[in-house]
Amino acid sequence: MSKKHYFILIMILGSLATISPFSIDMYLPGFPAIAEDLHTSIANVQLSLTAYLVGISVGQLIYGPLLDRFGRKNPLYVGLSLYTLASLGCAMTTSVEALIVMRFLQALGGCVGIVASQALVRDIFPVEKIAQVLSTIMLVIAISPMIAPTVGGYLTSVLSWHWVFVILAAITAIMLLGIRYKLPSGSPPDTELSLRPKSVINNFLSVIKQPTFLIYALVGGIATSAPFAYIAGSADVFMNLYKVSEQEYGWIFAFLAFAMIGPTQLNHILLRRFKSEQLIATALIGQVIIGAIMITGVSYNLFGKYELIGLLFLFLTGQGIINPNTSALSLAPFARQAGTAAALMGSFRMAMGGLVSAGVSVMHNNTAFPMVLMMALCAFCGLGILLSGTRMLLHADQNRSESSMAA
Repeated sequence: MSKKHYFILIMILGSLATISPFSIDMYLPGFPAIAEDLHTSIANVQLSLTAYLVGISVGQLIYGPLLDRFGRKNPLYVGLSLYTLASLGCAMTTSVEALIVMRFLQALGGCVGIVASQALVRDIFPVEKIAQVLSTIMLVIAISPMIAPTVGGYLTSVLSWHWVFVILAAITAIMLLGIRYKLPSGSPPDTELSLRPKSVINNFLSVIKQPTFLIYALVGGIATSAPFAYIAGSADVFMNLYKVSEQEYGWIFAFLAFAMIGPTQLNHILLRRFKSEQLIATALIGQVIIGAIMITGVSYNLFGKYELIGLLFLFLTGQGIINPNTSALSLAPFARQAGTAAALMGSFRMAMGGLVSAGVSVMHNNTAFPMVLMMALCAFCGLGILLSGTRMLLHADQNRSESSMAA
């Protein structure tokens, strides 16, 4: 593969994967304006984020079998078309209830990009290269939060929050052209795959029964939902508690998004010397420690704006290590069922993200405590599952080795 071909491919796959980050991050600076315009509370506007995450979780379970049965491109066309229409619906909404519904539909369409991009990585690249390719795609994903909130902040202040959704619709329409003419088809349709409910459920169950997938999908799903607590709470914390403007919040969000870029690219180098399992464990231990510091500091009102930003930066650096490595280990056992495996993995991650963001909304108390508590809990639970799951896999390998020697 030539460098030019590789670059174009990574950009398309990265763009597909960034549909949801853009959809989530770009409208965050508009939360106060949306609440005022729709005559509702910040907590209710936060539920539109929860609805989006729930939509992603549900939608990925739908697209997984469809991507395996009909190939990669046709489901992409359908999903992204739905996303474009729902984005325009968000722009024209006049109530928070309608916004929540439109955000759910927007997520149902846009989530196809997440599943398809990961399945295509598994289709196109050899197993030993998956983690490195995902790290490169993570760079594209990590850049998007640096751009999206800043653009969203200026659009909200200069025009209105409605224009955020108009821009998202326009970007997706352009992406459809790139998919049509530049994106490889990936694995061919599997015409033997049945879409009957019983067959689909059995297909999902066969993936879940794979121990390596189950453990690393759980670890990745729980640990990587920590940023959703930050996303759900940061607008209220910085704009209402610390009184920063929409533009300032956009720059703070961009700075914290930069936390994931360096580790994502460092992952290329680290994988030459360390195993993915070691990198995940180290990152989670660091997050648990930093999470405990944040909880203590916020509880005793020890932090100002800059101290909190610094600790959030350190915590989020772990995502650049955890995300690509847990994804690679989850997908590695599969070839024929890559779409289904990617759907299950992504669905669980977004379901956890929805629960975490809802938790932040429910515990809303005009402090940063709900945000940092949920972030720390995600890291702690992820580390616990990783340690116990790794022990189980090691024990199973030892039993297989002993059985082989006995035979």
